[in-house]
Amino acid sequence: MFAAALWPQAAAGVPFTALEFQSKGDAIADLTEDLAAEQKARTVYDNLLRVIEDPEVREPLKFLRSREIVHFQRFGEALERTKEKLDAKDFYYFNPEFDKEMFRAEK
Repeated sequence: MFAAALWPQAAAGVPFTALEFQSKGDAIADLTEDLAAEQKARTVYDNLLRVIEDPEVREPLKFLRSREIVHFQRFGEALERTKEKLDAKDFYYFNPEFDKEMFRAEK
């Protein structure tokens, strides 16, 4: 008998794990990392567009590049809104990665 369930995996066949998430629990750090990821992806599409001449390949790449730009803009807006709220009462009072005591159940 074989398993017929779906299991997400990378293109190289490596199974998906929670290690794929790069969250620190710090809104500023996480949004900054998201911004960087979008810029890196845009750069990949820019480089591909420089060397690929086939219009049928270029058009989807242009769409994907545009999508990365929009994502970058939205993450930038989220970062600015987060910064505006930093002085709000109890918004940014602990770092979940460092202050692990905040997540332990009371005995």
